[in-house]
Amino acid sequence: MNFLVSTLEFIVWTVASLISLLSVVLFIKSHWPAVTIWGLNVFVSALSPVFIFFGGLILLVGLVTGNPFHILLGTYATLVYMFHFFSVTRPPDSACGFEQAFGSNWRDQIRPEQQKYFLPHRRILRLPMLPEPQLEQNIPFATIPGTDHQLLCDIVKPPSMIKSSGIAFIFLHGGAFYTMDKNFRTEELFRHLAAQGHVIMDVAFRLAFETDLMGMIHDVKRAIFWMKENAKRYSVGPEMIIVGGGSSGGYLGLMAAYTATDTRFTPNELYGKNTNCAAVITEYPVSDLKALFYHTDESKTSGAENQNSIKKPPIKIPLWLMKIIGNNYDRLGIDKGIDKVGTIAPLMGGTPEQCPEKYTFFSPFTYVSSTCPPTLLIHGDHDIMAPVKSTQLLYEKLIQQKVTAVLHIIPQTDHAFSRFLPAIAPAAHNLFYDIERFMALIANQRK
Repeated sequence: MNFLVSTLEFIVWTVASLISLLSVVLFIKSHWPAVTIWGLNVFVSALSPVFIFFGGLILLVGLVTGNPFHILLGTYATLVYMFHFFSVTRPPDSACGFEQAFGSNWRDQIRPEQQKYFLPHRRILRLPMLPEPQLEQNIPFATIPGTDHQLLCDIVKPPSMIKSSGIAFIFLHGGAFYTMDKNFRTEELFRHLAAQGHVIMDVAFRLAFETDLMGMIHDVKRAIFWMKENAKRYSVGPEMIIVGGGSSGGYLGLMAAYTATDTRFTPNELYGKNTNCAAVITEYPVSDLKALFYHTDESKTSGAENQNSIKKPPIKIPLWLMKIIGNNYDRLGIDKGIDKVGTIAPLMGGTPEQCPEKYTFFSPFTYVSSTCPPTLLIHGDHDIMAPVKSTQLLYEKLIQQKVTAVLHIIPQTDHAFSRFLPAIAPAAHNLFYDIERFMALIANQRK
């Protein structure tokens, strides 16, 4: 009996110590290349509701046994994770939120039938069960001129019993311009939006192994035009197309949306064609390439004298990345190696000091004007990869130009927070809440 009690106390002590120690990463604003801390942050944040439960259980055990150490750790874990839970599920500040963009009555502008599959509020413990969407995979939407290279996408359609909203969301994956693919940790988001009648076009654009930033922007515009041409097929309004994505995908969405009428960014075959968007939605985007360069400390590794820097990424493809991407790593060009992943200078042809005009030319911030479509910007305050300050400055410039915009800076969250355990991650639920309501408001404005 004594052995069982001792074992139980040891397990409780171990669990209490571990979850208490892990809570520290939630308060650390790490800097590149502290990738381990970033990974811990997004997972600990996602698991915070679970840790609240364990903290309460440890506190209860401590009260029953009279163990002051367990009482102390249980109280700490419960309170610290509750604080985090309530922090990451706060709405955006009213000065930059939905009230500012759509008016104090913005909730009344959303029709009751649109809200059937909405999240009931920002603070939920788990995403609700929803009907499965319809899926069309590996659909060619363009062929690169002069080649036989077809660009592919997946189409996620509303379940058969759900009426179309008329909106198409062209989604662009992240991956630092060099990695990842369509259908990467987006199932929960796509299922949630499809249940509201939206069509999602999940795009596999060319990566940095075979094209440059202009080529990627061209691919996005090809996707927009293809959806406009196929709007009737998917019960979508040609003028109700929203573009966006996460990280580098968010960057491409901003560039495509903000340069819709700029022929310098238009593929030759689309000259004179309409690639306008109804809105742009971005998660932790890159909006200023110069700021990105310095935020990730690339200045320490851009010269030949710094070839031994700790930021030098691995050359061989890690097994975990190969497993995630599967057989598609050859199609994406990732078989060529990933030695430049996480660096912007090779794409720019130099540092901001060496080619400042190019960094300006390829930054969304440069193209903000009164003609920009409504924009939703969501960013984690502790972002290790994409500077949150740039997103704040982008929002301020949009407001100066009287563009409808919403900015939500989520505290204690790091890059790609919505891609890890989104079914239970509180910050991801907060993001879902913003996106679904923003899309409904845009749909009503367009109609």
